[in-house]
Amino acid sequence: MLEGIIVDLFSLKGKNIAITGASSGFGHHFAGVLSGAGANVILGARRADKIADRVSEINQSGGQALGIPLDVTIPDSCADFLHQAEEAFGPVDVLINNAGVEAGAKTYAMIDEDDWDFVLDTNLKSVWRLSKMYTESVVKNKQSEGNIINVSSITAYRTIKGQFPYAVSKAALVKATEIMALEGARYGIRVNSLAPGYILTDVSRILLESERSDTFVKGIPMRRYGEFEDLDGPLLLLASDGSRYMTGSTVVVDGGHIVSEL
Repeated sequence: MLEGIIVDLFSLKGKNIAITGASSGFGHHFAGVLSGAGANVILGARRADKIADRVSEINQSGGQALGIPLDVTIPDSCADFLHQAEEAFGPVDVLINNAGVEAGAKTYAMIDEDDWDFVLDTNLKSVWRLSKMYTESVVKNKQSEGNIINVSSITAYRTIKGQFPYAVSKAALVKATEIMALEGARYGIRVNSLAPGYILTDVSRILLESERSDTFVKGIPMRRYGEFEDLDGPLLLLASDGSRYMTGSTVVVDGGHIVSEL
């Protein structure tokens, strides 16, 4: 009996979940995990061919997925993304703001105006834009509740050289999550964030498996990098009724990195 209760608590059966930045990395992985838990997933990204491939994989495995070209820095593209998602599956239950970029290993003295705008527009301004649009949809549809998950990073907490303005955007996103949670509660909307640590991705492997790897690993108490699968539990918690009394929280998944002395 307890097993059934737990399964129901974390089930996403029939939920409609929209994911930005879903053509690769976290978003690509999240789509499969959420679909596997029963959700209808809507994938948005600029690379239409990549999301089409992922949608095909999910649908062929028995899931329900839709891919929509999306540039989170363009208001009309964001509005169209949410509109098409709703047209296909009905009101969106969960919005995952995952789209993110960086400007390379640059200090504040090295970046230019374009670098700053590129990163902040994608990582922070787009979260506000999509969350505002989503909130308006929740109110319009008279949904009893809504759920926003922002994908932050441990760079919001750990000071690392060469991560400006990426780290600035992720730190601001944590604060934005808290304020949105406070203000969104009146609409029945929960807002939380997920902050991954050093996770092995196609991009991060270049750095994390370089000659500096030993130095990076020593700063992680669990002495290993994270895998995509290490995020599955926290993701399902935040997306499901398992977190129904959580809002304004950031779930850090980093092997203890932010509490390390190194």
